[in-house]
Amino acid sequence: MEIKEYYAKPEQTIEEHVTKLLDELEILKKYGYIADGKKYHLVRQACLHHDDGKANPQFQLRVNSGKKIRFNPEKELPHNVLSGFLINDSEFETEEDYYRVLFAIMYHHDYGNPYEMIIGEKKMIHELLEGLTSYPINRKKANAIQRMMSDDLAIQIKGYLHKCDYSASGGYAVEYPNDFLEDALENVKIKWKCQDPDSDWNELQKFCMSQRDENIIVVAQTGMGKTEAGLQWIGNRKGYFVLPLRTAINAIYDRVRNDILLGEKTDTRLAILHSESLEYYSGHLLEQEMDLVEYENRGKRFSLPLSISTMDQLFDFVFKYQGYELKLITLSYSRIVIDEIQMYDPEMLAYLICGLKRITQFGGKVAVMTATLSPFVKELLMREIPFREENVRTFTNDMVRHHVKVRNCRIQTEEILEQFWKNQQEGKSNKILVVCNTIQKAQELYQELQKEAVCFEELHEEVHILHSRFIKEERAEKEKEILEFGRTYDENGELDIQSGIWISTSLVEASLDIDFDYLFTELQDLNSLFQRLGRCNRKGKKDITEPNCFVYLDVDHYILSSSGGFVDETIYSISRQAMQTVDGPLSEAQKLKLLNTYLTMENLKESDYYRGENGYKRTMEWIRDIAPYQYQKNEKKLRNILSVDIIPSPVYEKKKDLIEKMAEVFENENSGILEHIKAKEEIMKYSVSIPYWQWLRYCGAVKKGIAEAYPLIRLGRYGEISVIECCYDDLGYRKMEYENVVREPNFM
Repeated sequence: MEIKEYYAKPEQTIEEHVTKLLDELEILKKYGYIADGKKYHLVRQACLHHDDGKANPQFQLRVNSGKKIRFNPEKELPHNVLSGFLINDSEFETEEDYYRVLFAIMYHHDYGNPYEMIIGEKKMIHELLEGLTSYPINRKKANAIQRMMSDDLAIQIKGYLHKCDYSASGGYAVEYPNDFLEDALENVKIKWKCQDPDSDWNELQKFCMSQRDENIIVVAQTGMGKTEAGLQWIGNRKGYFVLPLRTAINAIYDRVRNDILLGEKTDTRLAILHSESLEYYSGHLLEQEMDLVEYENRGKRFSLPLSISTMDQLFDFVFKYQGYELKLITLSYSRIVIDEIQMYDPEMLAYLICGLKRITQFGGKVAVMTATLSPFVKELLMREIPFREENVRTFTNDMVRHHVKVRNCRIQTEEILEQFWKNQQEGKSNKILVVCNTIQKAQELYQELQKEAVCFEELHEEVHILHSRFIKEERAEKEKEILEFGRTYDENGELDIQSGIWISTSLVEASLDIDFDYLFTELQDLNSLFQRLGRCNRKGKKDITEPNCFVYLDVDHYILSSSGGFVDETIYSISRQAMQTVDGPLSEAQKLKLLNTYLTMENLKESDYYRGENGYKRTMEWIRDIAPYQYQKNEKKLRNILSVDIIPSPVYEKKKDLIEKMAEVFENENSGILEHIKAKEEIMKYSVSIPYWQWLRYCGAVKKGIAEAYPLIRLGRYGEISVIECCYDDLGYRKMEYENVVREPNFM
């Protein structure tokens, strides 16, 4: 077929377009991302012929008309289906390879069902291909092509075709090289040596450097440099650092960008992947000369060599929607670091492990790095992913940071205040952290402490609260304050001494680098507890002669549930049993022993976490049964707890003029995309994320006339945010005043 004569798009022939695809394919080969010779040859064949079907007269009429003519299904079939009929099966070594390439080509667009068209549109196919050299595809061949949906090599060919086609069509680089990370890390060590000649990578980091071509599981206590260890394991290969919380992702992005890459060539090296990445860039990179929209797009297209990401940005490919192969194939030649795996609920853990299994089957490598790892989670990982025993390592030292006192009662303000006044009288550093299992409990304790503060001037300004139900502006301010308050050392390098009480939730477990003197916490489970302990005496430099951590074993019953509540009752019960054996200094080795003794598969195999309706086992079975292309891309979401951003009515009333002024930017045809970004960012400062059911309940209350309706705030053509009537004050967002049904509160 003389493709020089036919056009793929206005002003671009099929040959010119194919040449671009082949250029992108060569980049993948150059970087070692498609090393297998046979696979490369089959992908090349798919690239060469993927658009041959555009040579049909109806397509050429539309593309050369000089105006937009819509696809007419009465006269034309999708070009990807027609392309398959122009491929000669004699060009392939095996019949299976022919079917693999046909599958990649005929399914590389989601324009209907190719199988149905092959069988049901024979007449139109014949008419459209008249005059071109074509090759018949009968029902037997159509069935064989459809079977390729589950063929590993066919899936990979299609993934690479998507990768090359999208980059060639979009005019962007398919990949940027990672030829900088190892040198950048070595420069960090040189910088350390300038301050201390004996500085070197520690045992954990050296282990990761030595195992770059292996799947590893690493358990390492807080403060051992897991971020640097993960980066060392990635080395000069494409890599993804996956964390559960945006705040932690932003912090690591800043650290890598500033301390490791020194701000050099960020726009071709490092990306954030989460739902607010563009807003974060606009707030932190405006001083740099770069196109922020293009920079964000490079990350979204998976072109940048190093990305810090949330799980849902990567692992939704487990739903096998049309086109999922691109994401899977990209991850298959990447190094993936999973940090803080203990933060995921059973459904998310199932999605994660199922995804990692598929990635490693295709050649990707994974490093699980965490401060705590239950043996039952370790067993689930090792069932599905090929970890060698010698690559499952624990790194701890003999440091004892925590002197624990366990209380068989509910958390009490009296004991918190008693410790506060005792420290005041003795002139001790008096940084107290209180961690509750729910926002509601945190709000109750804050109110109780504020009542006490009315009588004591020295306490009044020293009680603070932080959780996820503050508007973004206030939450950012509070996070900045707690980071400053919770620092280990002052400007002179001495232990920082301050006085105050911060009440929070599991929000502080993994996302904030803070170091308090005393911790008062409810028990949730051992993993969560040990994460919370890591926020007290973080560096191990403080005196622990007396207790510095107080653990309360009794919690409100509504957070326990046998049907998918916040805390699995079995895990809580076993954790409670474990903590009743603790009284006094608790070493890192003892923490690991408790985890390994109590949170075993044997103890948890009948738990709701494992066997429940929304448990790990059922979720894993459901994922395995998903058929290719059963779901649309956005039909299924990884986040099983749906939430929605809203503006609380008290905040709206206070900031109404500013919000409406910013909303007008989207109505102005002359405003550019950066102006839109800044306007949206300004409005979203006053938003808070709430459970979806609460938003639905508000909508129902408006319909019944028992809640006030507010105007919808438009954020451009496709965005909007609701204002809802609710309570909002120094406690943050609370349920609506008209809500008289007690609902389960949120952890964070």
